[in-house]
Amino acid sequence: MTNAWDERKKALEEEYFHKKEKEAIAKMKQSSCLGRCPKCGEILEPKTIHEVPLDQCPNCDGIWLGQNDLRLLAQNDHHSWFERWFCKPK
Repeated sequence: MTNAWDERKKALEEEYFHKKEKEAIAKMKQSSCLGRCPKCGEILEPKTIHEVPLDQCPNCDGIWLGQNDLRLLAQNDHHSWFERWFCKPK
């Protein structure tokens, strides 16, 4: 049987490390390479496809989507590539 003090000590320790991890993640987000290609580190160039703003890497030609960009692309162009990729044929 465990002691209540030991359980409290363990809970406080877990809370401490959880707080430290959240702080580390927040710090990484602030110092991340915003505006740079996640693959090669080159500065991204803004590009618009079907009225959706995207970022393209001039070095590796990667196209990087923001949080809502895929949804916007699907709404603007749902009868072509999106339908072929994600909809099953009837």
